[in-house]
Amino acid sequence: MLRIAFATTDGIAVDEHFGWCSRFDVYELTIDSQLFIASRFVVGQAHQETEVDKLDERIRAIKDCAIVYLTAIGGGAAARVTNSRIHPMKVADGSMIDSLLLRFQALLAGNPPPWLRRLLATEAEAF
Repeated sequence: MLRIAFATTDGIAVDEHFGWCSRFDVYELTIDSQLFIASRFVVGQAHQETEVDKLDERIRAIKDCAIVYLTAIGGGAAARVTNSRIHPMKVADGSMIDSLLLRFQALLAGNPPPWLRRLLATEAEAF
């Protein structure tokens, strides 16, 4: 079982840059099931946030997720996300969440790439 976050404005498509995202929809995913967990909103006052605070708030919102789908992410933010053991996945703006979930399930059911096998092994150890 993996938790996956999607940077979205509407819960339908991935359409947000990580650093500007104010909503992440989180799903639990297995080969056989998809379960919507929650919409997590990042609420901050932009004029009071430093860049580090802004990133940390977004990372905290998805800290229990193994993967985050987004349209873009800066190099420094990608490093911080990866160091938090969350794998950023860039997709085209407007990619449909339901399609991404189905494709990821197919990937799990087939022969996952090495990075995903390592991630799955790490997640299994956590349980």
